[in-house]
Amino acid sequence: MMVADFVFLMLATVLVVSGVMVITTRNPIQSVLWLVLAFFTSAGLFVLIEAEFIAAILVMVYMGAVAILFLFVVMMLDVDFAELRKGAIDHLPMGLMVGLVVLVELAAVGGAYHLEAPVAAAADYDNTLAIGKILYTKYLFPFELASVVLLVALIGAIALTHRERKDVKKQRVSHQLNRKREDALVINKVKSGEGA
Repeated sequence: MMVADFVFLMLATVLVVSGVMVITTRNPIQSVLWLVLAFFTSAGLFVLIEAEFIAAILVMVYMGAVAILFLFVVMMLDVDFAELRKGAIDHLPMGLMVGLVVLVELAAVGGAYHLEAPVAAAADYDNTLAIGKILYTKYLFPFELASVVLLVALIGAIALTHRERKDVKKQRVSHQLNRKREDALVINKVKSGEGA
């Protein structure tokens, strides 16, 4: 067995174990930490197949942003997960059926798969250049469509935060600067013995 095969088996084992722990761990914070480990080991698998750019993006985006965001959300919400688990037994038959379908699909794919020796890449091969060429030639329209969808989501988020709400008081500096002293202060002279 070569060193690359041994490293692959180790990373794949850690990935499967951490993936199982993500869905079986009762503590949500520990579950997110197992998810971080799963992302890290999958990045290692990408490095093994010489896809360093995808591995770096996986580490930066998923480990650096998404998983940490999950961690902060879980810690800040402080949800009572004991309440949520009470109705989980009702969904067990459906979950077992879905699991059985997935196992049948895995068996079908595994039976049709033949292990072959990996093809060596060309000497001048650069995976980042190859990704760029494919994105801007074959998949140009889906790539541009995804960028437009992300732009619309960004504009929507900004529009939602800047909408006019009647139930929230806001400070308007222009109204404060344009206000006259006579309009802001009214002095009432009340005679002695006559209260408000």
